[in-house]
Amino acid sequence: MKKAINDGYGGLDQIEIIETELPKVSSGEVLVKVRAAGLNPKDVLVRKGKFKRFTGSKFPQGIGFEFSGVIEDPKNSDFQKGESVFGMVNGWNGRCVAEYVNVKEKELYKMPAQLSFEAAAGIPLAGQTALQAIRDLGHLRNGDKIMINGASGGVGTLAIQIAKALGGEVATVSSTKNLPFCKSLGADQTISYQETKLLELSATFDVFFDVFGNYSFRKVEGLLKTNGIYITTVPKADIIKEQFFNLFRKKKAKLVVVRSNEKDLKWFYEKIEVNQVQPVIDQVFNLSTIQAAQKHIESKRAKGKVIVMMSN
Repeated sequence: MKKAINDGYGGLDQIEIIETELPKVSSGEVLVKVRAAGLNPKDVLVRKGKFKRFTGSKFPQGIGFEFSGVIEDPKNSDFQKGESVFGMVNGWNGRCVAEYVNVKEKELYKMPAQLSFEAAAGIPLAGQTALQAIRDLGHLRNGDKIMINGASGGVGTLAIQIAKALGGEVATVSSTKNLPFCKSLGADQTISYQETKLLELSATFDVFFDVFGNYSFRKVEGLLKTNGIYITTVPKADIIKEQFFNLFRKKKAKLVVVRSNEKDLKWFYEKIEVNQVQPVIDQVFNLSTIQAAQKHIESKRAKGKVIVMMSN
């Protein structure tokens, strides 16, 4: 089978497509024939060696953590051969940009029938990141106010819709040209970082979700209500320290560490069925152009998700 790999840490030239054997399926896993895989900033950071302590020094290393496809070998699971599924592999062993992937059965769920494979591949990592941040860490409730910084990207576009589905009042931060786009996804208030000094706003929020990762808790503390919660997706040293100080203050700083599970994938399945949440796809690439796909991720210009399609 064909599989995209990193042959070392570094630039785009480290990405190769190789021929390799089908992955072995262990107990509790299924084998999926991948139709599409989602790319994320995590894939770029892994390639650049930002998470060496987790990914190690053995190469080649696979690429991609989320996918859609059909069950090839259901093993002893409740899935059926040929059933359409979507999901995300946990941990740091990316391997979904490949023609086949072995996945724990608890890390995937049946795919919404109304979605294409490329659309479904844009949900699992970005969607569960946003859901677990907003619902589980932010405890967003009906009527709560949330600000989403970096709202036009893969996580942000889903975060807007999730927050609205949970009853939140949503303010978004994006470039000026993306204000109408964020509005179309359900944002109640759209703010341009090019035209507005965010830290000078008089409004306060129950949750500040820093998807982009360019604001620290200390910087936005004044935008939080008395019991407000700051959440970031970027595991920098300062957020680790700030989480310790949560013990001594009402305002909290939290880091979302996403874990794929069938319960949350089912949540998306149900919300997609009633049209409350829909993935936003920026651009679709072929496996042979994965270097261009990652270059597009690095540009930070994607509106929604970047997807890689496998050959049929």
